[in-house]
Amino acid sequence: MQQGMDDELYRSVGRYDQVDEFSDREKLAIEFGERYAIDHTAIDDEFFARLRRQFSDTEVLELTMVAGYCVGIGRALQVLDVAVDFDTNWTRDPDRTG
Repeated sequence: MQQGMDDELYRSVGRYDQVDEFSDREKLAIEFGERYAIDHTAIDDEFFARLRRQFSDTEVLELTMVAGYCVGIGRALQVLDVAVDFDTNWTRDPDRTG
């Protein structure tokens, strides 16, 4: 992703599959992060094959490490009851707001 992402594009990450401004690689990276955070068992062989077509082994490793770090920090902040300044839906269930 280019430096200088504007606020509007940043807010559209949750509907990345509907936003033309994201490249195919960016959409796949966002989908990976979403699956990693919400349903890591959905990272199956088919999805991994899609990743490998778009990203090198090193890039897949980097995506995985960044996703793991972000999920870990998010959980640590939750455990420590650190307030956040945004609403996040950490589930696929549309009736829950996390």
